[in-house]
Amino acid sequence: MRRSVIAARNLVKRFADFEAVKGVNFTVCGGECFGLLGPNGAGKTSIAKMIYGFSPVTAGKLEVFGEDIMTGARNIKAKIGVVPQEDNLDPELTVWENLLVYAGYFRMPKDMAQRRAGDILAFMDLQDKSGAVVEQLSGGLKRRLTIGRALLNQPALLILDEPTTGLDPYARHLVWQRLKKLKESGTTMLLTTHYLEEAGQLCDRLIVLYHGEILERGAPRELIERHTGNDALELGVEPARHGVLMEGNEDLIKARQMLGDDLVLFTGHGRELAERISGRAAALGIPVRHQRLRPANLEDVFLKLTGETLKED
Repeated sequence: MRRSVIAARNLVKRFADFEAVKGVNFTVCGGECFGLLGPNGAGKTSIAKMIYGFSPVTAGKLEVFGEDIMTGARNIKAKIGVVPQEDNLDPELTVWENLLVYAGYFRMPKDMAQRRAGDILAFMDLQDKSGAVVEQLSGGLKRRLTIGRALLNQPALLILDEPTTGLDPYARHLVWQRLKKLKESGTTMLLTTHYLEEAGQLCDRLIVLYHGEILERGAPRELIERHTGNDALELGVEPARHGVLMEGNEDLIKARQMLGDDLVLFTGHGRELAERISGRAAALGIPVRHQRLRPANLEDVFLKLTGETLKED
């Protein structure tokens, strides 16, 4: 059994009369990347802020490294690295200076701070930007520096709150590469995200959050297989013809969902179902505007659970 790094029991966060987190329970084990997946307002950031001691727990119990966050926050914070949603770098300092100033918060000796800063620049591929002033950097470079800064104290737990929001696809993939290396090295990570591909790429396990509650939990592939099967068949067919088109194919359909006027059929037998549907549409003279067979994903799981989609910013 791997040790528990985070344990939340009936965890509640309330702001005045608004309950942002509604009695959630989850455990994060050492060495895994654990995801909090959900749209804006789902409670992801509220949970993350309680874990790193920025926001007090309203009710329930939250233990990090076996200590209660409400009584052991000082010890816990020393072992945590935090990448907040918004970059909070000092824009007037250079990349190198930002790292050294941050190292001072941990009272690192100067030689150790310089050695760690050099290691971070190499790991995040920022060596050639060492002397650049932060305000002159692109968004992707700033994000890589923010992540690198969180690694200065060699944290046992890295908390990443929407780490790639606002980045272009190329910069996002570069960040994912570095996070995968950290995961391979055994770093425990808590990741909040509304990017489905990000969760699928990085998370060993995750919880799906919606309006402060947990809708589902498990490994990404397990959730997909449980709720949708491996395939999704998208059909552009008039809604009035959906029922007759599916008739006789129920044995292959695991779940179905409307997406606008389109019908999405989830199945573990994608090719066979697509062929059956095509044949039935042709035999009955049902017009099909488009038909697309693709792998099912976490977006489909979220859509099935909530009737909504997770939109990227």
